[in-house]
Amino acid sequence: MSGAELKKVGLKVTLPRLKILEILESAGDEHHLTAEDVYKILLEQGEEVGLATVYRVLTQFEQAGIVRRLNFENNISIFELDTGDNHDHLVCLKSGRVKEFVDPVIESRIQEIAKENGYDLSGHSLVIYGTLPEQSS
Repeated sequence: MSGAELKKVGLKVTLPRLKILEILESAGDEHHLTAEDVYKILLEQGEEVGLATVYRVLTQFEQAGIVRRLNFENNISIFELDTGDNHDHLVCLKSGRVKEFVDPVIESRIQEIAKENGYDLSGHSLVIYGTLPEQSS
Protein backbone atom coordinates (compact mmCIF):
# COMPACT_ATOMS: atom_id res chain seq x y z
CA MET A 1 0.00 0.00 0.00
CA SER A 2 1.34 3.42 -0.90
CA GLY A 3 0.90 6.93 0.39
CA ALA A 4 -1.75 7.51 -2.27
CA GLU A 5 -3.68 4.51 -1.00
CA LEU A 6 -3.49 5.84 2.56
CA LYS A 7 -5.03 9.07 1.29
CA LYS A 8 -7.80 7.08 -0.41
CA VAL A 9 -8.89 5.63 2.93
CA GLY A 10 -8.84 9.11 4.46
CA LEU A 11 -5.50 9.00 6.27
CA LYS A 12 -2.87 11.69 6.00
CA VAL A 13 0.47 10.37 4.78
CA THR A 14 2.97 10.60 7.64
CA LEU A 15 6.35 8.99 8.17
CA PRO A 16 5.17 6.90 11.17
CA ARG A 17 2.19 5.58 9.17
CA LEU A 18 4.40 4.69 6.20
CA LYS A 19 7.00 2.99 8.41
CA ILE A 20 4.39 0.97 10.33
CA LEU A 21 2.68 -0.04 7.09
CA GLU A 22 6.05 -1.11 5.66
CA ILE A 23 6.70 -3.29 8.74
CA LEU A 24 3.29 -4.96 8.43
CA GLU A 25 3.77 -5.57 4.71
CA SER A 26 7.26 -7.03 5.10
CA ALA A 27 6.56 -9.26 8.11
CA GLY A 28 6.32 -12.44 5.99
CA ASP A 29 5.11 -15.64 7.64
CA GLU A 30 5.29 -14.07 11.10
CA HIS A 31 2.90 -11.28 10.18
CA HIS A 32 0.83 -11.42 13.36
CA LEU A 33 2.39 -8.57 15.30
CA THR A 34 1.56 -6.86 18.56
CA ALA A 35 1.92 -3.09 18.85
CA GLU A 36 4.99 -3.80 20.98
CA ASP A 37 6.48 -5.96 18.19
CA VAL A 38 6.02 -3.10 15.72
CA TYR A 39 7.52 -0.65 18.22
CA LYS A 40 10.61 -2.87 18.76
CA ILE A 41 11.15 -3.16 15.00
CA LEU A 42 10.93 0.63 14.66
CA LEU A 43 13.54 1.03 17.42
CA GLU A 44 15.81 -1.53 15.70
CA GLN A 45 15.50 0.52 12.51
CA GLY A 46 16.53 3.67 14.39
CA GLU A 47 13.11 5.28 14.07
CA GLU A 48 11.98 7.62 16.83
CA VAL A 49 8.31 6.72 17.08
CA GLY A 50 6.66 6.32 20.47
CA LEU A 51 4.63 3.31 21.55
CA ALA A 52 1.52 5.51 21.92
CA THR A 53 1.92 6.56 18.27
CA VAL A 54 2.19 2.91 17.21
CA TYR A 55 -1.06 2.08 19.04
CA ARG A 56 -2.79 5.13 17.56
CA VAL A 57 -1.68 4.33 14.00
CA LEU A 58 -2.68 0.66 14.29
CA THR A 59 -6.12 1.70 15.59
CA GLN A 60 -6.47 4.15 12.68
CA PHE A 61 -5.44 1.39 10.26
CA GLU A 62 -8.03 -0.91 11.81
CA GLN A 63 -10.78 1.69 11.46
CA ALA A 64 -9.76 2.27 7.84
CA GLY A 65 -9.90 -1.47 7.07
CA ILE A 66 -6.15 -1.79 6.47
CA VAL A 67 -5.49 -4.16 9.37
CA ARG A 68 -7.47 -6.60 11.48
CA ARG A 69 -7.09 -6.64 15.24
CA LEU A 70 -7.32 -10.13 16.71
CA ASN A 71 -7.88 -10.62 20.43
CA PHE A 72 -7.01 -14.02 21.81
CA GLU A 73 -7.38 -15.59 25.25
CA ASN A 74 -3.95 -14.40 26.33
CA ASN A 75 -5.37 -10.83 26.42
CA ILE A 76 -2.94 -9.68 23.76
CA SER A 77 -4.09 -7.93 20.62
CA ILE A 78 -2.26 -8.80 17.45
CA PHE A 79 -2.55 -7.08 14.12
CA GLU A 80 -2.44 -8.45 10.60
CA LEU A 81 -2.97 -6.81 7.23
CA ASP A 82 -6.57 -7.21 6.10
CA THR A 83 -6.10 -8.90 2.77
CA GLY A 84 -9.79 -9.70 2.40
CA ASP A 85 -9.23 -13.44 2.59
CA ASN A 86 -10.95 -15.69 5.08
CA HIS A 87 -8.75 -17.76 7.35
CA ASP A 88 -8.73 -19.09 10.87
CA HIS A 89 -6.03 -19.26 13.53
CA LEU A 90 -4.14 -21.71 15.73
CA VAL A 91 -2.69 -20.19 18.90
CA CYS A 92 0.00 -21.76 21.10
CA LEU A 93 -0.86 -21.00 24.71
CA LYS A 94 2.76 -21.38 25.77
CA SER A 95 4.66 -19.35 23.17
CA GLY A 96 1.86 -17.11 21.89
CA ARG A 97 2.71 -18.17 18.31
CA VAL A 98 -0.18 -17.66 15.89
CA LYS A 99 -0.57 -19.67 12.71
CA GLU A 100 -3.17 -19.21 9.99
CA PHE A 101 -4.99 -22.03 8.29
CA VAL A 102 -7.77 -22.51 5.77
CA ASP A 103 -9.81 -25.69 5.72
CA PRO A 104 -12.44 -26.05 2.97
CA VAL A 105 -14.39 -28.64 5.01
CA ILE A 106 -14.66 -26.28 8.00
CA GLU A 107 -15.59 -23.36 5.73
CA SER A 108 -18.30 -25.41 4.05
CA ARG A 109 -19.69 -26.66 7.36
CA ILE A 110 -19.84 -23.12 8.80
CA GLN A 111 -21.85 -22.00 5.78
CA GLU A 112 -24.18 -24.99 6.21
CA ILE A 113 -24.70 -24.24 9.92
CA ALA A 114 -25.52 -20.61 9.18
CA LYS A 115 -27.96 -21.61 6.44
CA GLU A 116 -29.60 -24.32 8.61
CA ASN A 117 -30.26 -21.66 11.25
CA GLY A 118 -31.55 -19.03 8.84
CA TYR A 119 -28.49 -16.78 8.92
CA ASP A 120 -26.96 -14.90 6.03
CA LEU A 121 -23.31 -15.44 6.91
CA SER A 122 -21.29 -12.22 6.94
CA GLY A 123 -18.16 -13.66 8.55
CA HIS A 124 -16.83 -15.92 11.25
CA SER A 125 -13.90 -16.35 13.55
CA LEU A 126 -12.44 -19.69 14.56
CA VAL A 127 -9.48 -19.92 16.93
CA ILE A 128 -7.99 -23.21 18.04
CA TYR A 129 -5.91 -23.08 21.21
CA GLY A 130 -3.26 -25.62 22.11
CA THR A 131 0.38 -26.09 22.94
CA LEU A 132 3.14 -26.71 20.45
CA PRO A 133 5.88 -29.21 21.33
CA GLU A 134 9.04 -27.42 22.56
CA GLN A 135 11.00 -27.95 19.34
CA SER A 136 8.19 -26.39 17.20
CA SER A 137 7.91 -23.15 19.15
